[in-house]
Amino acid sequence: MTAVTATLSPASTAAPPPPRTRKIAGVGERLSAYAYIAPFFVIFGVFGLFPFAFTFYVALFDWNPIGDQVFIGFDNFTRMFGDPRFWNAAGNTVSIWALSTVPQLLLALVLANVLNHARLRFALFFRMSVLVPYITSVAATAIVFVQLFDRDYGLFNWLLGLVGVEPIDFVQSTWGSHLLIATMVMWRWFGYTTLLYLASLQSVPRSVFEAAAIDGAGPWQRFRHITVPALRPVIIFTVVTSTIGGLQIFTEPLLIATGAPLTCGAVRQCQTLTLFLYEQGFGQFEFGYGSAVGVALFVMVVVIAALNYLLSTRIKADR
Repeated sequence: MTAVTATLSPASTAAPPPPRTRKIAGVGERLSAYAYIAPFFVIFGVFGLFPFAFTFYVALFDWNPIGDQVFIGFDNFTRMFGDPRFWNAAGNTVSIWALSTVPQLLLALVLANVLNHARLRFALFFRMSVLVPYITSVAATAIVFVQLFDRDYGLFNWLLGLVGVEPIDFVQSTWGSHLLIATMVMWRWFGYTTLLYLASLQSVPRSVFEAAAIDGAGPWQRFRHITVPALRPVIIFTVVTSTIGGLQIFTEPLLIATGAPLTCGAVRQCQTLTLFLYEQGFGQFEFGYGSAVGVALFVMVVVIAALNYLLSTRIKADR
C-alpha cells in the first residue's frame, strides 16, 4: 500500500500548466471556430461580394471593354428608368414569374399532401419519380415543349382545335410565350418543391391527422388546419427561392426564341431582365448600362427577400 501511494503521489501533486499555456490554448480554441466558417466567407467575398461591388462600379461608367472607360455617374440609371425596353423586360419577368410560381407551389402542395396520405403500392417509386423533370436537361425540355406548343403541329393546338379554337402561335405572341415559358418552369421545378413539402409532412405524426379525423374534421379542414401550418416554414422558403429563380430566369426564354434569341422575338415579347442585361452587356458591348440593369435586378431580389422576412416574422408572432 505504501509503494502504491508513493508511486501515485508524484502525479497527484503535479503542478497545473502555467497561465500563459492556458491562455494560448484558449486563443487557439477561439480561432479554430473562425477557421471552420472562414471558407464560406472567403468564397462569398470572392464570388459574391466582389462581383457585385465591381458591377456597381462599372455601372457608373461608360465602359467600353476594348476602349476607354469614362465616368458618367448615375447617367446609366437615369437612362435605364427612361428606357421602355427595360420596363418591358421587367413586366415580362414579373408576368412569367407569376404564371409559373403560384401554380407550381399550389400543385406541389396538393401533390405532397396526396403522396403523404395515399396508400399506394410502390409509394417510394412514385415519390421519387416526381424528380424526373428536375434532372432533365433544360435544352431537352425546351425542345419538347416548343413542339408541344407548335402552331401547326403542336399537341395543345390540336386539342384546342377539337373545341373549335383557332391555332395559337404561342412563341410569337406575348401572353402565349409567357404561358409556354411558365409551363416549362412549372413542369421542371414542381417535383423538387413537392419533395420538400413531403419531407416536412413526414415529420408530422400520423396520430395528429387520425385524431382530427376522429373528432370529425374533414379532408379540407385537416389540410387547412394541420398540413398548411406544419408547412409554413418550408412554404416561405420555397416562395423566396422560387421568386429569386423567377426573377433571374434566362435559359428558357433564350431557347424558345426563334431568329432573335437575345430579344426573345421581334417585338421582345418574352425578353426578361437577365436577357436584356445580357443583350446590352455582351450583345451591344455596353457594359456600363448592362451593369446598371444588374444592379436594378439585385435590388428587386433584396426587396423580395425583405418582404419575406417581414412575412415570416409576422407568422411567427401569430403562433
